[in-house]
Amino acid sequence: MGQDKKMVESITSMDVDFAQWYTDVVKKADLIDYSSVKGCMIYRPYGYAIWENIQKILDGKFKATGHENVYMPLFIPEGLLEKEKDHVEGFAPECAWVTVGGQENLSEKLCVRPTSETLFCEHYASIIKSWRDLPKLYNQWCSVVRWEKNTRPFLRTREFLWQEGHTMHATAKEAREETLRMLNIYADFCENELAMPVVRGPKTPSDKFAGAEDTYAIEALMHDGKALQAGTSHYFGDGFAKAFDIRYTDKNNQLQYPHQTSWGVTTRLIGAIIMTHGDDNGLVLPPAVAPIQVVIIPVAQHKEGVLEKASEIRDRLLKAGYRVKLDDSENTAGWKYSEYEMKGVPVRLEIGPRDIESNQCVLVGRHNREKSFVSLDTLETSVADKLEEVRSGLWEKALKNRENRTSACTSLDEIKKTLDEKGDGFIKAMWCGPEECEDKVKEITGVGSRCIPFKQEKIAETCVCCGKPASQMVLWAKAY
Repeated sequence: MGQDKKMVESITSMDVDFAQWYTDVVKKADLIDYSSVKGCMIYRPYGYAIWENIQKILDGKFKATGHENVYMPLFIPEGLLEKEKDHVEGFAPECAWVTVGGQENLSEKLCVRPTSETLFCEHYASIIKSWRDLPKLYNQWCSVVRWEKNTRPFLRTREFLWQEGHTMHATAKEAREETLRMLNIYADFCENELAMPVVRGPKTPSDKFAGAEDTYAIEALMHDGKALQAGTSHYFGDGFAKAFDIRYTDKNNQLQYPHQTSWGVTTRLIGAIIMTHGDDNGLVLPPAVAPIQVVIIPVAQHKEGVLEKASEIRDRLLKAGYRVKLDDSENTAGWKYSEYEMKGVPVRLEIGPRDIESNQCVLVGRHNREKSFVSLDTLETSVADKLEEVRSGLWEKALKNRENRTSACTSLDEIKKTLDEKGDGFIKAMWCGPEECEDKVKEITGVGSRCIPFKQEKIAETCVCCGKPASQMVLWAKAY
């Protein structure tokens, strides 16, 4: 029966049509399916498993830094949402509202949470009374709803999964330290576990989160040269505390307002993985989050002893802590190779009669398809080495892509010329500070500000837009 199955269908080349390539991959790799609710998607088991692995790793990092998980309501009363003016104005265009409950019109309409600052603040107002109650380090894993007009799987959907941390601190210094601590946790996770280079830095004032004093972001560059905001961390000062009358008695018996942060990453990280590491054969997954780290393909499995040896290898690797699948279906070996390449499995292990005779197997890395013949005596170590080879190979490729697509420019004409000649990418250019110049850069060149990198460079003395003195280098790009 397996012999009649079609080989994995080819996908659109990423260099021909990157958007179609992306859609082909998320569908054919069984990550998502579309639902009858416009703009919402179904996470299929393989796609959801990637998110579970992201969640597991990050949740461990959060708990290691003292954070606790909670869960807030799905609905926010309109009056509660409106307590912080800038916040409600920032989210108003994206809010979904519930006006009927059962058979009755609601006396106050309810917003389906787009984010949960107001809910956390209402709760904090009731539980924070003394300096002994601080800090409060809470996080929640949930879904939120933002009524986006243009949607794309993982990158921008009306309902998406995320985590949102919300913390309260006695001093501005502690809250600012928390803001940067969480940004760095995100950045280190992206670089170490996802093999995805990121640039860290504050957003420009016009691009801050609604209600925040400062917003920091990590920006990644996709294969096609567009930027993707991979995570954000916000410092709120005491603005929300004042709006919600959250006060505590300090050690001197004086009433004070606590200082607040929030921070989050979403399932768009899966989109970032796809667009950073994928190729024309499909997904390429970093080992840390791959649902299957090693797939075992028995060669000539009808021959005596092959399936038994493959099962023995699977059990050894499972015992060693790897996520392993043995595909003993009746499909051809060639079909299986294509199938698991499409799914981005980091390492393929091939075992056949000749390998068994030689006490060896074949390991193939997904990122470059290079084969290694390894002894079964040292299999666990060899698999660990191969997985690290895949991770480091993905990192080097992504870093090289970013370096090749990053340019320093000193004028708007130079930005336009660079984009015409090299295509999309990161542009480093100086900025004098006003929003007018920021808007003009985007209007004329098509690239917007992404962040003000912590690692500053003096590209020029003057603003790329107006020619006035400039002290800040900004990272500019087209973005998802």
